[in-house]
Amino acid sequence: MDTPEEARDYNEMDHSEVNRIFVDDLLACGEIAGDILDLGTGTALIPIELCARVEACRVMASEMSVSMLDLAVYNLAVSPAGGRIQLDQADAKQLHYDDDQFDVVMSNSIVHHIPEPVAVLREAARVARPGGLLFFRDLMRPAQSEDVSRLVATYAAGANEHQQKMFADSLRAALSLEEIRKLVSSLGFNDDTVQATSDRHWTWIARQPL
Repeated sequence: MDTPEEARDYNEMDHSEVNRIFVDDLLACGEIAGDILDLGTGTALIPIELCARVEACRVMASEMSVSMLDLAVYNLAVSPAGGRIQLDQADAKQLHYDDDQFDVVMSNSIVHHIPEPVAVLREAARVARPGGLLFFRDLMRPAQSEDVSRLVATYAAGANEHQQKMFADSLRAALSLEEIRKLVSSLGFNDDTVQATSDRHWTWIARQPL
């Protein structure tokens, strides 16, 4: 998503239902408040959805792509909740935040973009406070290659050709459920903290030890 064209196509896709479900499931984990880090925020649509529904939080919306952040500026400008969201360009593999800084670290669909995703998960755990919530969701690689076409037809039928290609490429680049479970286990978390939560997503929900 490094080019303005890719960022624009991503921003113009209808993510509203997926974002709403992400926030619903995040809020189902318990009280969400305090300082929240959103890794790979894209154009900041999930922080906007969250802050529109939860007043007692502030979000650091972190993203590596300048093109994405440029569009996020416009999205925040028209959002009543934009004042509680701060944009920050940061590499999720080497975060410049302090240890134990955030009450919640969340992320939607960053893992499949990272060649060595364990670095992102390790950094997320580092910057989460003791007792802090880790909430990651990403695409799950289909078991069969023909399932990619089915999922694209089901969930991106109204998208343009480039948007459909981006979705298909993301599905192929995603981790399997077994692969992501091995990664969180390597960091000391139980592998059953990762579950398949749709026909195309896995979700990792865990808390840092007190």
